Amino acid sequence: MVTPQPGKTERPARPFRYSGKRLGRSRDHTPCGTQGQIAPSIQVYFNLLHLHRPMHRYDKHFESLLRVFPRPLERHARKRMKARPMSETQQNTPQTPMAVTLTVVSIVMFTFIGYLNIGIPLAVLPGYVHSDLGFGAVIAGLVISVQYLATLISRPWSSRIIDNLGSKKAVQIGLTGCGLSGVFMLVPVWLDSWPMASLVILLIGRVILGAAESLVGSGSIGWGIGRVGAQNTAKVISWNGIASYGALAIGAPLGVWMVDELGLWTVGVSIMLLCALGLYLTWHKEPAPIVQGERLPFMHVLGRVFPHGMGLALGGIGFGTIATFITLYYASNHWPNAALCLTLFGGSFIAARLLFGSLINRLGGFRVAIVCMSVESLGLLLLWLAPTPDLALAGAALTGFGFSLVFPALGVEAVNLVPASSRGAAVGAYSLFIDLSLGITGPLAGAIAAGFGFVSIFLFAALASLTGLALSVYLYKQAQVLRQ
Repeated sequence: MVTPQPGKTERPARPFRYSGKRLGRSRDHTPCGTQGQIAPSIQVYFNLLHLHRPMHRYDKHFESLLRVFPRPLERHARKRMKARPMSETQQNTPQTPMAVTLTVVSIVMFTFIGYLNIGIPLAVLPGYVHSDLGFGAVIAGLVISVQYLATLISRPWSSRIIDNLGSKKAVQIGLTGCGLSGVFMLVPVWLDSWPMASLVILLIGRVILGAAESLVGSGSIGWGIGRVGAQNTAKVISWNGIASYGALAIGAPLGVWMVDELGLWTVGVSIMLLCALGLYLTWHKEPAPIVQGERLPFMHVLGRVFPHGMGLALGGIGFGTIATFITLYYASNHWPNAALCLTLFGGSFIAARLLFGSLINRLGGFRVAIVCMSVESLGLLLLWLAPTPDLALAGAALTGFGFSLVFPALGVEAVNLVPASSRGAAVGAYSLFIDLSLGITGPLAGAIAAGFGFVSIFLFAALASLTGLALSVYLYKQAQVLRQ
């Protein structure tokens, strides 16, 4: 505390002002700074720095800085305001439906690039580990599944990066991780004489790729929602799903062709080149605003979206069952064209998202989820009862058509349960359930097939889908009660 000098009366200090025509007063009570210019900029700037505590705690420090450096601080604040918008409402979002769609597509292309990096080695690595390195089928499957495990574990971490650093930065970090996994794919080409070393390097690369996947996929969703507004959440999630599944469908045969024609080294090189292209495209792209507000703990967000995530997980069992066991199911019945079954499943999935994705905004997420799970259950029951391959094809098409909108329909309702400042955590927590569903479907359905035959796994998947349907009906009724 400063002791007043004899003969002088100390006037009471006035509170420091962050808006209005004056920023504050110096000791001789003369205005400091420029009038009407610095205050709003400085207040916005420190809001951008996530200073959520009462601003008066910092008044003395800011007042001292502004006395000495008023104009440099103002220039710095304005520069930061341009770089990092404070709220969604300040962002210029596209208004027309076509402009919204083009903006969304321009962002989910990063999901396409990320999942293309996943699809290219997907059909190549099991054969390489089993035939070239000499390991068994279990190890070959582990090389693939460890990526999904890494994605599952890294969801909380990636969600915090999206909320705190921004979705654009998260996508860039994810693409960098994908490129690094390409390096780990390239190294084993020169280590064929050391199978164990090659396997360890591959596993490290798969873990990095799994963590990067959670950043790219969830980051693109958050980026898209931030750019076009929360009212277009369903459209963003739908297009993001089209990009991811389309990339997997293209990447798998592309990877097989490259390895057959040029060699395994092309897989690692192509992944690195694709990531370099993706990073270049993100460089000058407009970021989404980092929404200010309290960041909810991830476990708290997980608890809020848990019922919706369980509905998604139950619906995803049918998708995992078809993707994993349809070829073995066809072979057990001595039917041809198992690949055509997968093609119809994927084609109907994409067609439904393109044609009916807008219904979620018009009818609501729960209603669409109820209809879609009904169609999916019908398709799985048809696969269970199919006496001919033609009916099995119809069942696969119905299943793909029904499952297509389950993720965005329940996702819209889940994301709306948390504040915008924790949207990244909500997307990550919700997406965690599809990772979990696909991770447990393989061994669980395999155990059922071993005991009761391959046809029984589709009855199991249909019962899971019907359970998800009942859960969606319950959540819809609960939402109606809360609205009233």
